[in-house]
Amino acid sequence: MNQAAPTPAPDASAPSIHDQIVEAADAHFSRFGYAKTTMADLARAIGFSKAYLYKFFDSKQAIGEAICTKTLAGQYAAIVAAVDAAPGPNEKVRAMLRTAVEQCLAQFFAERQLYDIVAHSRAENWTSSVKHIAQLNDLLKGIIREGRASGDFEKKTPLDEVCQGIWLAALPLADPVLLQHNLDLVEDGLPAVTGLILRSLAP
Repeated sequence: MNQAAPTPAPDASAPSIHDQIVEAADAHFSRFGYAKTTMADLARAIGFSKAYLYKFFDSKQAIGEAICTKTLAGQYAAIVAAVDAAPGPNEKVRAMLRTAVEQCLAQFFAERQLYDIVAHSRAENWTSSVKHIAQLNDLLKGIIREGRASGDFEKKTPLDEVCQGIWLAALPLADPVLLQHNLDLVEDGLPAVTGLILRSLAP
């Protein structure tokens, strides 16, 4: 009696339909821009019907969220790596701010349409951007705590107030919505802002 051949296991490395849509949408947005693209445009570009596309994403923003989440995760990983490689609290603050700005600049000049999606997500407080900011704030809090424990930073000011002040000072250069209007200020402005922040942290 002949036995049926076993069904081959699915290829775990093959991208899912969800991932294929995100990759195709990323390419389409990069070429035509997020604002000018509709779900119908994406469906035609990907080769799906619009109804089938809605089975995976309920809106264009949901696709944009997936792209932003992936993009911001890469930026956050680069920032964490730079902070981890810095030898002390002062250097960690410098590394964090410098890398955050460098990541935005690199995207602005190399992937402008993708940068615009991230800036849009920040302006509209998408979940992806809110999560990214929360992660950065937690990372900064950890650096400040380390500096206070080592005696490098003052301890009197409430931690939340310190972190809020640092972000407000760095916002024109570290936030994608504002950075695009302050590109000429980065070279001289970032060292000046970082120096001001570190002097305010000194005991």
